Amino acid sequence: MASAALFATPADASKIFVSNEKGNTITVLDGTSFEVIHTFNGGQRPRGITASPDGKTLYICASDDNLVRVFDTETYEELPSLPSGPDPELFVLHPSGNPLFIANEDDNIVTVVDVHTRQVLAEIPVGVEPEGMGVSPDGKVVVNTSETTNMAHMIDTETFEIFANTLVDSRPRFAQFSPEGGKLFVTSEIGGTVSVLDPADNYEIAHKIEFAVPGVLPEALQPVGLRVTADGKKAYVALGPANRVAVVDAETYAVKDYLLVGQRVWQLAFSADGKHLFTTNGNSNDVSVIEVATDKVLKSVQVGEQPWGVVAVP
Repeated sequence: MASAALFATPADASKIFVSNEKGNTITVLDGTSFEVIHTFNGGQRPRGITASPDGKTLYICASDDNLVRVFDTETYEELPSLPSGPDPELFVLHPSGNPLFIANEDDNIVTVVDVHTRQVLAEIPVGVEPEGMGVSPDGKVVVNTSETTNMAHMIDTETFEIFANTLVDSRPRFAQFSPEGGKLFVTSEIGGTVSVLDPADNYEIAHKIEFAVPGVLPEALQPVGLRVTADGKKAYVALGPANRVAVVDAETYAVKDYLLVGQRVWQLAFSADGKHLFTTNGNSNDVSVIEVATDKVLKSVQVGEQPWGVVAVP
């Protein structure tokens, strides 16, 4: 399925890819104008989405296909898929570009796949309903969050063994390291908090960030996606049905602002140059574009049905 503006931008222009969970499509936005330039089939129930470090290859968790679908980011041609285990939801790519660590919600495992040979390297037992995935900047640690066990599991990327477990608040959804690797942020959707774990202290909780928005019920403040700026100074937290993105000082942990975006904001991604932040808003079927320097919401862009994940490529 292609939009009327197919290939409207030069091949070397930056792009933003959005997975539409109910529409089974991937929407492509131009990285400068933020307009829709293409739409293609992403498999059954596409959710997690990421790209290779060089920006040339797109990986998509096609949850109901039990596969990771792979595409060329320039031509949108589908490449050979990767095995994933059942119901892949989120994954993280090693900073080197290989391997891929995939959360399999139904099987309570993290599947490790070599993206070149398309072979499963390991299946790592974790807690119940694994979802969130994160990787340290040096590539030595992968983190899985298990929604029902309410834990973050730290995995050695060489041995594929868990070396630490941390109990966090209810229904942890996402894990993100700070750029220098000195902090690990874990969102808890039902607990309503973000736990800050200290890698130097065996990943013990050093701080918890809480949220409060006037006129919004506390139970609607559900942290899901989280991203930290490249300078490590700000963290942005998607607050789900609160329709807000919290702006957090990543050094003092003070909440500086709440930005009104679309309905049921879910995942976040920075542009390739770090100047903009994109949010997927599942119930309003749009993406909000935030200017990082000013924390202003610049515009919303209609995409497919129930946008879930987002990634930008240079």
